[in-house]
Amino acid sequence: MLTFPDLSGRIALVTGASRGIGYFTAKYLAEAGAHVVAVARTVGGLEELDDEIKSFGGNATLVPLDLSDMEGIDRLGGAIHERWGKLDVLVANAAILGVIAPIGHVEAKVFERVMNINVTATWRLIRSVDPLLRLSDAGRAITLTSSVAQTARAFWAPYAASKAAVEVLTRSWAEETQNMPLRVNCFDPARTRTAMRAQAMPGEDPNTVKHPSEVARKILRLADPALTETGKIYQAMDDRFVSHRLPQ
Repeated sequence: MLTFPDLSGRIALVTGASRGIGYFTAKYLAEAGAHVVAVARTVGGLEELDDEIKSFGGNATLVPLDLSDMEGIDRLGGAIHERWGKLDVLVANAAILGVIAPIGHVEAKVFERVMNINVTATWRLIRSVDPLLRLSDAGRAITLTSSVAQTARAFWAPYAASKAAVEVLTRSWAEETQNMPLRVNCFDPARTRTAMRAQAMPGEDPNTVKHPSEVARKILRLADPALTETGKIYQAMDDRFVSHRLPQ
């Protein structure tokens, strides 16, 4: 069983924290000692998370926010700075699937929303909290990706393209900060029992794929102040880091 790093006194921001991977990541970060800033659209899910965290003596700040609210993302960074003066951990987990369909059949509004939430909001979030992570003695940033970003799987074009963009954003950010204490990596959860997975694979038996709690435990490895890797992808399926850097 994976053990949690000591995150006592650290501030951790998790998006998409009301369910699935984000919910359990936020819970485990709190168990490890961090104060969790939990962001999601669903207030009920955030309140359930808060109750869970309080049950073992943890602490969280709930932020009901739709990531299509770009100005709200900007204000989030300012609010964190005003209250804590820094950020130690970012887990950019929130994303939407869109549709599984031939690329020519995807409606423009669907494609644009996938890009807006998965790519633009992630960039906006990075821009908002990058200065705060640089103020930490061991800032850790984790973005969620998917194997479809590399495989160009048929019918997955909008989601796959969005995750490929997130990987490039993350790698570029890692290159910019490689000589700083900040470590920036992607996390590929592989096949996980989430609402998005059920939407994409409606006929699949959910009991044949990993529970999000299993995956969330592995994300905490990337939040560890002792982590040295940056600019890589952590593949949960085989528990290893892989580099997607291009040759110089």
